[in-house]
Amino acid sequence: MSDVVHGIEVDVLRALSNRARLEILQWLRDPAANFGHQAVGDFDVEGVCVSTIQERAGMSQPTVSAHLKILHQAGLVTRRKMGAWHFYKRDEDAIRRFAETLVTSL
Repeated sequence: MSDVVHGIEVDVLRALSNRARLEILQWLRDPAANFGHQAVGDFDVEGVCVSTIQERAGMSQPTVSAHLKILHQAGLVTRRKMGAWHFYKRDEDAIRRFAETLVTSL
């Protein structure tokens, strides 16, 4: 359960307090421009594979996975599993709600 202070979820603030996580969220805003086309076999997929994010970030797979887990737990990204691969994308509605709450609460 997330701590909430004046309507602001503290877990989201913690997730956003790391430069690597901020960069990942910014890259996921325009996945086609930042990561190129994503597919599994012949199937196009929504989101970006962890290995593709890892390549762009220049970090180890466990480190990138840990950052994505924190973003997911904070509700900023969604995750979809296809076979052995995990694909992440921004949860635009959650980000918008958080931004609105931040503006009206501070």
